[in-house]
Amino acid sequence: MANHSATKKDVRQASKRRERNKYYGKTTRNAIRDLREVKEKKAAAEKMPTTVAMIDKLAKKGVIHKNKAANLKSKLAKKLNKLS
Repeated sequence: MANHSATKKDVRQASKRRERNKYYGKTTRNAIRDLREVKEKKAAAEKMPTTVAMIDKLAKKGVIHKNKAANLKSKLAKKLNKLS
């Protein structure tokens, strides 16, 4: 275990960040899963902006890579455009 107070604080902060990143990452994955399951174009179009915003926030904070975020958004857009 760390002895310096600054190192102890860093451990606490890293733990908080890790828990927060896990929560937002899981929430976003659930939103993506729900969007993929939607079969109507109108319902999918309503969910798309919020899901894209969640993905963008993860990429901005560094939880996921920006290229992964772009790939996810691209795949979701292609799926949305395929719906009739």
